[in-house]
Amino acid sequence: MSAAAPGRILVIGLELGDGRLVYEWAKAGHLPTIAALIEDGTWGRLETTAGQLHVSAWPSIYTGVGPGEHGVYYTFQPAPGLQGYQRFHEGLYGRPTFWQLLDAAGRRCTIFDAPYTHPEPGFAGTQLFDWGTWAHYLAPQSTPRNLLRELESACGKYPLGLEAHDLGFRPLDPADTQQRLIGAVRRKAEAALWLMRRSDVDLFMTVFGETHVAAHYCWSPDGDHDLMRGLYEELDRAIERLLQAAGPDALIVVVSGDAVAPNHTGWYLLPEVLARLGYFASAEMAAAPGGAGAEVATRFDPVRAVRDLLPKDFRKNLARLLPTGLRDKLAQRVDTATFDWSRTTAYCLPTDLEGCIRINLEGREPEGRVAPGAEYEKACRDLKSALEELVEPDTGRCSVREVLIVDQAFPGPRRGHLPDLIVLWDAAAPITALASERIGTVGGESPDPRPGTHAEPGFVLMRGSGIAAGRTIQDAHIFDVAPTILDRLGVAPPAHMTGRRLAKTTTVQ
Repeated sequence: MSAAAPGRILVIGLELGDGRLVYEWAKAGHLPTIAALIEDGTWGRLETTAGQLHVSAWPSIYTGVGPGEHGVYYTFQPAPGLQGYQRFHEGLYGRPTFWQLLDAAGRRCTIFDAPYTHPEPGFAGTQLFDWGTWAHYLAPQSTPRNLLRELESACGKYPLGLEAHDLGFRPLDPADTQQRLIGAVRRKAEAALWLMRRSDVDLFMTVFGETHVAAHYCWSPDGDHDLMRGLYEELDRAIERLLQAAGPDALIVVVSGDAVAPNHTGWYLLPEVLARLGYFASAEMAAAPGGAGAEVATRFDPVRAVRDLLPKDFRKNLARLLPTGLRDKLAQRVDTATFDWSRTTAYCLPTDLEGCIRINLEGREPEGRVAPGAEYEKACRDLKSALEELVEPDTGRCSVREVLIVDQAFPGPRRGHLPDLIVLWDAAAPITALASERIGTVGGESPDPRPGTHAEPGFVLMRGSGIAAGRTIQDAHIFDVAPTILDRLGVAPPAHMTGRRLAKTTTVQ
């Protein structure tokens, strides 16, 4: 991206980059590069889909549409014709990314470590996948194919040594994690600079996943964010190097799709809640009137039987040695081995934040038992009502902030790849039990010890030709990022994008 000319764009993404902390630290002098961008450019918060389906934020930024249009919301998700769930894979996106649209219009693009993406048919630009992302959805690879090998020869391999799917919910030492992340940010900047010097493009985009890791493991619920701030100070220096390489005339876009909040959720209690409500049944327990149960014969599954014989730590170490695809298939088989689909009306999908519930629908699920139309709509309404009754048993405080019916919240052609209901938690305090008159009390310890998790809002920061200094963006959404980039490079946003060009939404601070 050498000798940048007007119209060039540098997009810097911060996974789970908390705009409130970034702004506070910049104004306090801790982040001088970002502070200068704020002073010379336009800053604002972004409404986001991260508060409902947290992984959907980046796909929404890329495509300029919501989850019902693009269909991507988590590592594991359902699909029409599938009983249960599958891993994220190529071909899931229902709408093109903004760089695919730019490429089709003849604009040259390099995309580096954009999370939750995969190779797109016909894309002629440069793209590297999962070299330094936090959660690998693919094996590290590139287009062109030899580019990854060339980058690693020049810059080395990504040094973090941690990956979300491999780590699971295992706790990490915050101070050690911060030091690992600082080294990873430096290496990511070196790799990005190597790519920028390698080719002359109209759009260069890179995403720092290190902020994602810090938000989960270095964020502190007591407000002591010194470890996170130290990482952001290193990131600020990395951004300065990228800005210098981009040149003074490039449009700079710094964006995050979400913020950080306390990890107070109750998703892990929902399977038992659904069982007591009579919506979910397993081969181990036959639902009885009133939500009680009676033991019945267990359906034998040899894979599950072997798994149960192995010590937990040994199982985890063994799983890390298996190819990702095989590991995922075995995990899904074990997870659903005891499901009695003939008596299951609704079941929980994998998650680590909001509750994701799928109705076992005839014609969509192969073993569906709820008829489409009025019966399905009634099941959604009744389950929503029952879940919104859940409280914390000791205080009576409502545990569920809202239950969204996805047909209403995220309609669109890819709606069938999403849950049917989304449970949003009241995060004011940890959730260790759920209670209501219908279910009694369900309790347990969360398997996820990470102190921080995803929340709203996102943020955007822009500086460059045509961007007024000292302005604040008003009423903006992550859907606005893609049409803004397209418009800047002279490509008309497609009709399915409902967002606005962000430069038109600014007001004087």
